[in-house]
Amino acid sequence: MSEHLEEVMDAYGEYCIRVAYLYVKDWTAAEEIVQDTFLAYYKQQERFEGRSSLKTYLVKITIHKSHDYLRSWKRKMAHVLPKRLATPSIEQVKIQEEEQFELVAALLQLPVKYREVLILYYYDDYKIKEMSELLQLSENTVKTRLIRGREKLKPLLVNIEWEVLLNDEMEG
Repeated sequence: MSEHLEEVMDAYGEYCIRVAYLYVKDWTAAEEIVQDTFLAYYKQQERFEGRSSLKTYLVKITIHKSHDYLRSWKRKMAHVLPKRLATPSIEQVKIQEEEQFELVAALLQLPVKYREVLILYYYDDYKIKEMSELLQLSENTVKTRLIRGREKLKPLLVNIEWEVLLNDEMEG
């Protein structure tokens, strides 16, 4: 493995796993998705043109691979077959403790199309235009999904005051 790839994995691996986890809701699957992400990047590094940051490029690959996973036969069969018992690592426990449980739980109840824009906008500080490019959607579609996602999230957050949701105006 090249030194460059190791540096990239060290710099963005944990972040990409978190992104994948928020899509697939399964830590093991998220780790596999990120492995696939870095393998794809390693095989096709020359395709990265530098028009966006490397982080954005890797997140885009992670999102696409997460969508692929959600559509896959493997995931559908995982619900039928018994799950393996896995002991969480210290890192996994720490990440889970850091997350705001109620907010994450509420986000995970939303359909992926709303969840992804809310996460990219509020957690990752992406602008509407950047999300539009990343998700390959029109800016108006991104705005609509943000509005609808917030509307769907509000009733799920009755026990928390998420001030950002209550008094938010979107910035493009």
